[in-house]
Amino acid sequence: MSRYCDLAIRTRGLRKVFSGKVAVRNLTLDVPRGEVFGFLGPNGAGKSTSVKMLLGLVFPTSGEAQILGRPVGDVKTRSKVGFLPEHFRFYDWLTPTELLKLHGRLYGMSHSKLRERIPVLLDLVGLTPHRDKRLHDFSKGMLQRIGLAQALLNEPDLIFLDEPTSGLDPVGRRLVRDIIKTQRERGATVLLNSHLLGEVEVTCNRVAFIKDGEVLETQQLDDDLEEQTTVSIRAANVTAEIVSGLSQWSRSVRTEGERVTLSMSSGAVMPEIVRYLVASGVDVYEVTPQRRSLEERFLEIVGTDGGL
Repeated sequence: MSRYCDLAIRTRGLRKVFSGKVAVRNLTLDVPRGEVFGFLGPNGAGKSTSVKMLLGLVFPTSGEAQILGRPVGDVKTRSKVGFLPEHFRFYDWLTPTELLKLHGRLYGMSHSKLRERIPVLLDLVGLTPHRDKRLHDFSKGMLQRIGLAQALLNEPDLIFLDEPTSGLDPVGRRLVRDIIKTQRERGATVLLNSHLLGEVEVTCNRVAFIKDGEVLETQQLDDDLEEQTTVSIRAANVTAEIVSGLSQWSRSVRTEGERVTLSMSSGAVMPEIVRYLVASGVDVYEVTPQRRSLEERFLEIVGTDGGL
């Protein structure tokens, strides 16, 4: 067994060149099992090409990749993977039940298993009342739901979701979030690619920011104090000397009246800062940690040249 079997995805120097144009330059990535992992980058960053290489749909020019502890392309491993592409094309003369039966047979699932599994999935995505309709009569949101159902059909260990909430209303987006949470709770790994940063922020454990086919940074998404980087303090008697002393903890200190704003790499130093202020004779009235939004982090890391 591979010593990397605890990783759902592992890539090293993955590269893809199309007709002299570099689509993915040097993708090095580790995604532990059981995570919901966000894949973020501007248009043309190589996200879709990277996913296609991990699925074995596109062969890399160089580098290596493994999914679920096995080399990409391993047939047995593929049976444990689910995929919802952004631009899916289903046979629209089929009903939802017929479509799922077709995909189930491609997975090698038995008739008895499909009879058990399909009603559960249609109920999960809210399509039971429409199970006898043809797909050409479906709205975009309904097609998105049946696409999600087929991605979950084989109870995969690794699920690739490319813009899974596209075309969905707020109720549908909430449904997708709940489904992703359920998949994580059963131990599955989800790679989520979405331009809706708010969805990513409330769904993912970690995110990778990529640009030009390279990972610029990977960050944990937590609500605890360790991840706070900006703190606003309302205090009186803050002198210029005291402000200067705050620079030992903060990379940026701004003052405006009784408001002092600090930018830090870790919120764990806040107790020290408060003790320093009180010992210096400062009257501290309020300390408010402010977590940067994912959008702010994206713009800071990736830049503004190009959208998601």
